[in-house]
Amino acid sequence: MALTSRYVWDAGNLEKCQSHGVTIAEIEHVLDSDPFLVPDYEHSDHEDRSIAVGSNRSERPVFVVFTIRMQEGQEVVRPLSARYMHRKEIERYERLWREEGS
Repeated sequence: MALTSRYVWDAGNLEKCQSHGVTIAEIEHVLDSDPFLVPDYEHSDHEDRSIAVGSNRSERPVFVVFTIRMQEGQEVVRPLSARYMHRKEIERYERLWREEGS
């Protein structure tokens, strides 16, 4: 399921998301491209968070943490953190993708 909500960017999440070199365009591409989604229970004390795993346009795997909020009566996506994935993470998520598809 692709996320089609609009995105909320501000000084707080812009800096955090781009601190690992991932661009806004890459983050939005991952979220719009039917990513592998899992809940982020470990960091969801105050709000529900999710993890999206997908690829940028160059097929480089990207890990995005985000939350969905209501703003002015509309559902919006607020990315919280993003980074490129390491080899072991890629292998782990590829196993999960295969299991999900079986």
